[in-house]
Amino acid sequence: MNPEIRRPGGAEPHLLVVDDDDRLRGLLREYLTRAGFRISVAADAAGARKLLDSLSFDLLVLDVMMPGEDGFSLTRWIRTRNATPILILTARGLPGDRIEGLSLGVDDYLGKPFEPQELVLRIEAILRRAGTRASKQRLSLGAFAFDLERGELLDGDTPVRLTEGEIRLLRRLAQNPDAPVDRYELADDPGDGGRAVDVQVTRLRRKIEPDPANPRYLKTVRGVGYMLAPD
Repeated sequence: MNPEIRRPGGAEPHLLVVDDDDRLRGLLREYLTRAGFRISVAADAAGARKLLDSLSFDLLVLDVMMPGEDGFSLTRWIRTRNATPILILTARGLPGDRIEGLSLGVDDYLGKPFEPQELVLRIEAILRRAGTRASKQRLSLGAFAFDLERGELLDGDTPVRLTEGEIRLLRRLAQNPDAPVDRYELADDPGDGGRAVDVQVTRLRRKIEPDPANPRYLKTVRGVGYMLAPD
């Protein structure tokens, strides 16, 4: 695998393959694993949704023609949640399929049957493009990094457990780095006087600050609120 597409720390990109064909799904898992990717698989959209609710992926490979919910419907659902790169597999390869997929925000498509090496090359190209975009969406906080798109805090390559409130707070601050944000704008419930925000900030400092009592990254701006000061 081209080392340029590895994630920080040399971790293999994590791919989700969704296809109802048991044989093809098994072959793709074997081939892509040998190509240097970490692979999860699902036989249908329902299985994919369960995995997407609990795991983060670097790229999704989705079959269009599946029983029940098809790949286009699954793509619509995914795009309401995140911008994870998607490569669509279509057995027909019709222009209408390609147009619909691109209109939904997929990154590439590949008609069946296909050469496995072509699939790998297309995946690598998508990941390189995504890596360029992601570099603008990831803030460095000392030993930690916050991915705005995924709402994921990483300690090296290890995800740090955050509550939904902590993720929302970090996202709001990360959208305006080095700029103070009013604590009431950060609050989900302004009626509580910002107390919930203060609690979340205290918890986040315990997770990311070398010395939470003297914060380097998540700073208090007196009379205003808080500011995220990345490296």
